[in-house]
Amino acid sequence: MAFPDKPIAHLLGSNGPVHALTYSASPGTYILAGSADRSIRLYNPQPSTSIHPSSSHITKKNSSSTTTNHPPVPEGRLIQTYSAHGYEVLSLSVAADNARFASAGGDRSVFLWDVASAQTLRRFGGNQQGHSARVNCVSFAGADDSLLVSGSLDASVRVWDVKSNALKPVQVLSEARDSVSAVAVRGPEIVSGSVDGRVRTYDVRMGRCVTDVIGPSVTSLSLTRDGKAVLVGSLDSKVRMMDRESGNCLKTYSDPEWKNEDLRIQSILGGKEQFVLVGDEMTGTPGRNGEGRIWAWDVLTGELKARVSVPWGPAGHEPKKFVGKDGKPKERSNVLSCFAWRENGFGDQYCVSGTSGIVAVFGYH
Repeated sequence: MAFPDKPIAHLLGSNGPVHALTYSASPGTYILAGSADRSIRLYNPQPSTSIHPSSSHITKKNSSSTTTNHPPVPEGRLIQTYSAHGYEVLSLSVAADNARFASAGGDRSVFLWDVASAQTLRRFGGNQQGHSARVNCVSFAGADDSLLVSGSLDASVRVWDVKSNALKPVQVLSEARDSVSAVAVRGPEIVSGSVDGRVRTYDVRMGRCVTDVIGPSVTSLSLTRDGKAVLVGSLDSKVRMMDRESGNCLKTYSDPEWKNEDLRIQSILGGKEQFVLVGDEMTGTPGRNGEGRIWAWDVLTGELKARVSVPWGPAGHEPKKFVGKDGKPKERSNVLSCFAWRENGFGDQYCVSGTSGIVAVFGYH
């Protein structure tokens, strides 16, 4: 199966960089995007209709001007905008029933939303028992998604009971020595990644914490479906597949031209766990016209399968130049920092976004 490298939709509307993406729970019809503009947007990536059917005279008349190889990428539909955050949105998690989702960011709180009414049902934190700094990551957990797990710049992981009205968390996990950048949940286990270079696995039932030392700051985590391995992104320009039982590194994914040393860039598994996907800081070789790059490796062999250029956005959405500290105009690059693959990596499409604030959806045609 070849890696899908052709965009099938663009999702517009964000007024700043997009920091978080997630698909709705199975069958993954919708995409949620969390933005620096403090809003969360719900999209249907499937365009309603093509603007002009291929047989129409308008299409025929203009076909000479648009090359036949590159028909315009359709726009997905913006369905709802969720506004309550006072700061940027950094993480999203959708409940299995698709009726609720959670968001977190600079507010130091976790927001629980009702999808249909676009209202917040609860806010966890914002008090003495809550996080004391921005919340980097959030994930549903427990039976019937009755818990929320959040990781913060304050170096703690907090577990919140969605069903009770208690103001304080059920549990606080404070082993990390620096900012918690990622959390992943599987059954009674909470896996957290921290800037202190450690991946910690908490078995909440057994009251046990196992620490794996990665070394460089950990920026993202992605569990395999069987839970036996975890994909770890870190700030040494490497992505590692770690065996969770033994703590051994099964495979390392890197390339001399791929750099990730400064920014939190997400890495995920996709294509039924065939591919490792990651964005690019664009510091090694800058893109042309504000484009960004996706890198994809074969999970088993570690061989680079694709390097996909992602434009800033559709035609008419070119980046504006900005003036650097030296007073000279600088080109902007689309640093792709967040990814989501439908059906947790087993669906037929994925989406990416970053600096441009435009979400590009790729899929198998």
